[in-house]
Amino acid sequence: MEISSKTLSMLSILAFVAFWQGVAFYLHSALLPTPLTVTQSFLTHCQSGELPHHLGITLMRLIVSFSISMLLGCVLGIALGLSEKFNAFFDNWLVIFLNVPALVTIILCYVWFGLNESAAILAVVLNKVPNVIVTLREGTRALDKNLQGMAKCYGFSRLKTLQHVVLPQLHPFLMSATRSGLALIWKIILMVELLGRSDGMGYQLHLFFQWFDIASILAYTVAFVGVIQLLEFLVLKPLDNVALRWR
Repeated sequence: MEISSKTLSMLSILAFVAFWQGVAFYLHSALLPTPLTVTQSFLTHCQSGELPHHLGITLMRLIVSFSISMLLGCVLGIALGLSEKFNAFFDNWLVIFLNVPALVTIILCYVWFGLNESAAILAVVLNKVPNVIVTLREGTRALDKNLQGMAKCYGFSRLKTLQHVVLPQLHPFLMSATRSGLALIWKIILMVELLGRSDGMGYQLHLFFQWFDIASILAYTVAFVGVIQLLEFLVLKPLDNVALRWR
């Protein structure tokens, strides 16, 4: 009997929780609370309203910075992929920004622009845009010129060519940039909040660290990972299915 992928996914989660419970029970230490303890901490923070409040603030920063990063990164990445001269001129810039540590960018933005929301968003965007540019540049370079020539022969408009020829080929690169972007941006946002904001998940995790409240740290972590998983299943996977329905 063949097991479905959904069943395997559920079994994987249950196996992880069971492993966590087993290790926590064996160690019997406050440094690794059991899943039940973390669940109780999660419910307590939800009932107090703290977790939804700080989670909502972090998600808002994520949405804003992610949207700006993807827009700028896609435009610049496609431009670099289409123009060899443009790419040759800005390639060194791209290498520099790719290798500047996120912590340095965050500190500089706060020092230059102050401990405000704009500086926080800018720090996240500057850390993410280079990764999107690289991904989309390589995707643009991989475009099949024969298909573009065929579209020109059949008299496709620019919009129709973009919709039916260019975007289907760029789709894997766009989804790669999106998924890696979500994974990277929320980690950078936590650092931004820890260093210079008075709210958000990063700020709360910093407080829990000072109090050695491991259960609360894990509860907040599980909450955010859960939201990201919901975005994956409710937004990204349906978009994937729509974009690939031609197959």
